[in-house]
Amino acid sequence: MKILIYSTPACPYCIQAKKYFKEKNLEYEDINVSTDQDAAEDMVKLSGQMGVPVIKIDDKIIIGFDSSEIENILNKK
Repeated sequence: MKILIYSTPACPYCIQAKKYFKEKNLEYEDINVSTDQDAAEDMVKLSGQMGVPVIKIDDKIIIGFDSSEIENILNKK
């Protein structure tokens, strides 16, 4: 399972999402879209959204921090 979080350092929902994954002992890659314009463009292509966080778990996209949706995806793995 591969988890990516497109985020910015000041985003409170991004911080919550990263804390959630740490508490669950799940490894993730944090992509800071405030400093990486190419990653920001990739995020918009994936999600159609400019807002963060955008979370990608394998091929599933979650817009915003939605712990119940994350749980649904993780429980299907």
